[in-house]
Amino acid sequence: MENPRDIILKPVITERSTDLMEENKYTFLVHKGANKIQIKKALEDIFDVKVQSVNTMNVKGKRRRLGRFPEGVRPGYKKAIVTLKEDSKPIEVFE
Repeated sequence: MENPRDIILKPVITERSTDLMEENKYTFLVHKGANKIQIKKALEDIFDVKVQSVNTMNVKGKRRRLGRFPEGVRPGYKKAIVTLKEDSKPIEVFE
């Protein structure tokens, strides 16, 4: 995973994530094998910002009904909430 775009998959745009943007925090879906250091470096390379901290969480897939068939499971994913430094510019993807 040398390419930063392989680590950062897409932004998460929900009501909670838009509220966090006022606190200079942004939410992204990231590759499951990426660690906090790789996520920080990838964001700094892609968006040219200064990252203060990275919080990650593994979200487990939920059970799902498939009509008359047995239950299935939605895939799990990894989510990162990134806090930018005060002197950093905002990320334009969310605006």
